[in-house]
Amino acid sequence: MTVTHALYQLLIGPLVLIFEYVFAYAESFFHSVGLSILAMSLVMNVLLLPLYNRADAIQDQERAQQKKLSAWVTHIKKTFSGNERFMMLQTYYRQNGYKPLYALRGSLPLLLEVPFFIAAYRFLSTMPALREASFGPISDLGAPDGLLTLAGVSVNVLPILMTAINLISGAIYTRGLPLKDKLQLYGMALVFLVLLYDSPAGLVVYWTMNNLFSLLKNLFNRLPHKKTVGKWALGLLGAVLLGLGCVVNLTWRRRILVLVLGLGCLLPALLPLVRRSPRTVAEKEKPGYALFFGGCLFLTLLTGLLIPSAVIASSPMEFVYIKAYRSPLVHVLSTLLLSGGLFLAWFGLFYFLAGPGTKRVLTWLVWVGSGVAVVNYMFFGTKLGTLSSELMYEIEPVFSAKEQLLNLGVIAALVAAMSLLWKKKPLLRVAYIALVIAAVGMSGANLVKIHGALPEIHQAVEAYRVELEQGRSARIPLSTKGKNVVVLMMDRAIGSYIPYLFAEKPELEAQFAGFTYYPNTLSYGISTNFCTPNLFGGYEYTPEELNARDQESLAEKHNEAIRVMPVLFADHDFDVTVCDPPYAGYEWIPDLSIYDDYPQIHAYNTEQGQFNDAPVEAQASRMNRIWERNFFLYSLMKSSPYVLQGAVYQHGTYFVSDRSLSSQVMTDLTHSEGTNEAFYNSYSVLKALPEITDITDSDRNTFLMMENGTTHEPMLLQEPDYVPADYVDNTQYDKDHADRFTLDGRTMRMEEPTQVIHYQTNMAALLQLGQWLDYLRENGVYDNTRIIIVADHGKFLKQFDDYLFGTGNFEDIMCFNPLLMVKDFQSQTFTVDRRRMTTADVPTLATADVIAQPRNPFTGKPINSDAKDAAELHVFGSFLFRIDENNGNTFIPGPWYAVRGEDILDRDNWAYLGEG
Repeated sequence: MTVTHALYQLLIGPLVLIFEYVFAYAESFFHSVGLSILAMSLVMNVLLLPLYNRADAIQDQERAQQKKLSAWVTHIKKTFSGNERFMMLQTYYRQNGYKPLYALRGSLPLLLEVPFFIAAYRFLSTMPALREASFGPISDLGAPDGLLTLAGVSVNVLPILMTAINLISGAIYTRGLPLKDKLQLYGMALVFLVLLYDSPAGLVVYWTMNNLFSLLKNLFNRLPHKKTVGKWALGLLGAVLLGLGCVVNLTWRRRILVLVLGLGCLLPALLPLVRRSPRTVAEKEKPGYALFFGGCLFLTLLTGLLIPSAVIASSPMEFVYIKAYRSPLVHVLSTLLLSGGLFLAWFGLFYFLAGPGTKRVLTWLVWVGSGVAVVNYMFFGTKLGTLSSELMYEIEPVFSAKEQLLNLGVIAALVAAMSLLWKKKPLLRVAYIALVIAAVGMSGANLVKIHGALPEIHQAVEAYRVELEQGRSARIPLSTKGKNVVVLMMDRAIGSYIPYLFAEKPELEAQFAGFTYYPNTLSYGISTNFCTPNLFGGYEYTPEELNARDQESLAEKHNEAIRVMPVLFADHDFDVTVCDPPYAGYEWIPDLSIYDDYPQIHAYNTEQGQFNDAPVEAQASRMNRIWERNFFLYSLMKSSPYVLQGAVYQHGTYFVSDRSLSSQVMTDLTHSEGTNEAFYNSYSVLKALPEITDITDSDRNTFLMMENGTTHEPMLLQEPDYVPADYVDNTQYDKDHADRFTLDGRTMRMEEPTQVIHYQTNMAALLQLGQWLDYLRENGVYDNTRIIIVADHGKFLKQFDDYLFGTGNFEDIMCFNPLLMVKDFQSQTFTVDRRRMTTADVPTLATADVIAQPRNPFTGKPINSDAKDAAELHVFGSFLFRIDENNGNTFIPGPWYAVRGEDILDRDNWAYLGEG
């Protein structure tokens, strides 16, 4: 991070975020880019009005002081010269309590304008929403307006209008002031004309509105009774807003917003009507800078250091873009700068410019805000589910009315208690010191954990770099004369979807000819860390069996399990290839070194974007910009009350103006914007399968064990081809095929986004696999290849009522019903087999008739499916999937279920066994 970028993040970054949120909320009201820009200008100017008024007052004080001193200053300059003049001026200034540096106060309004101009320019000049958006006579807000053509030359009218308004406003403002002050303002007006003449019209509209607001403000300041007029004008506006809030049909959140704004406008008009009691000495007492900045420092540490470092420390590798490495510690520094810029720099500036009464209010707000932030972060919203590396929750956080009321009740009680302590200033100082020490200590522990993970991260990055430099990439050898065995694990593929997918796309049945579909398949858990070991290692590695081996670490047992089949097939002279073995080394990016002792095994990672055709620089820039911006906003969300968290989170976009900087956002069940890079990284591997498959005439047998996450990273896709797109509109296709989710009288629920996108990504995966299967046919290796397509687990989706049992969060058979389809050698027709199967059958299916009496190469025990015949199978329903947390010798206790009978899809065959 350069010094320039750090300064930008500190001073300009917070302002850009404010611009983005104000614009986004305005756009959600008006659904017009032009009106949203006008509203943004109005809101920003109203918010900054006290700041500019205070700056103007300080400027007036400076001018008055200079005028008072000017006579003697002029006399001294005429009478003395050289060092003598300097000494006399210094003495005179000191006697009058004045320093030459104070002259900068005269330029304070101009200095304040500069960062806001930079922020507005940064936001509006590159905002994609402006492109081709019209507003009145302006056809494209993303380009210069070109409203007038003279002699064949296009003239931009808006910058000229902006400058004219600016000159008129400056003339009114500088009436009676010295010529140098007038020249300063007129000169700046011309500078802005030059800077903005060829800028996008949207930016010039914004700045024109700013100048118009400034003109109205200067005219208002010339009124003889401006304070009275201003209060009554605000009161009238407040009354109008209150009326609109009560009458107009709005969502409850918008209604609250309008009512709060109305009360805020009405308050200044009502305060003079309230009889004031004389101020006590305590009320006149200055609050002191220490308390205010102590609170701002704590908020900076909480939102800029503690929360982001905790998220990164939970899985440092997830916050590294391996193709263009940058330390995850940089994300913490960037967030700290952004937070410090808001709370210390800008809040601090407001505080310094505020009057004594406002200073007291600001100090109280920071005190109460610190307590509210701590309580919300520590005690509320602690179990919101899976958080992606792009800081999006897998399932949108939704808080019930009861939860929100409880949260507000706790906050109200906390605010009351903290207000009672408000006058005990020594206690407040002690509290701030304790909070700061706690934040620094906890953050320090997180930073140590992140730093400790860096060697492993560097190793993974170096391995990836060496692989690219040596021209190595995944190759899948298949033989036309030998036997090929393929085990393809599609993470979280849903078994129950297959009939619906095949009904919608009948060509799939032809492509998957020879496969047997096992709908009655059980997984032993609902997360990869519980399910992968038995899928690749067999019944010795079910969660129950892993817990029984409590003298060994879960990582050791996991690594052993995912080596069982590769080592076994290699020992029987198969050419073995392994791709993306999940959690190898108990790392998020598989640690392929677990196969180093087996040179006959070729191991590759394929899902780190190697097949993503977007330029590396663009991908890296996107991810780094997401982390720079969204970590701070995620921190604000986590420390906010429930009623505000949705406003900050905004479906995971955090109101980013550039959709390329966010994961996909669904506006409804048929439309979306943006993309999901994790999906595309996995999906592109499936597309590349024909390219990386090496077909030879060798008679040597081959074995492939591969994992792919396409079905684990759901996103809305463009129908009918089910392909990723930046803008998806499935309105017509969904309308024409509205009945496709009813099959044989059984309807699959498609009412929530997560239900739709899981179905779609399962379809996308099958379509790509179907093309690969066609490729194998064309090249003569289909008949002599056994292919097992299996998922490790399902997903809690609530799409079939008869699959729901009990009352728990994960008591949905779909969680435990993964995909299992098997094509054996020489198989020709697609069939359905309803016998009870489990994921632990895979090693038995893979070795059947190609390895005689197979045994686990590590334990010596026979590999078979005898354990499946037990009257009762035990499955683990824990959602503690994180391998950086659930990584002891046994799994952290969670819910266990018994499955009895042959039909695992019959909810009457399920029973809750308790926690353990």
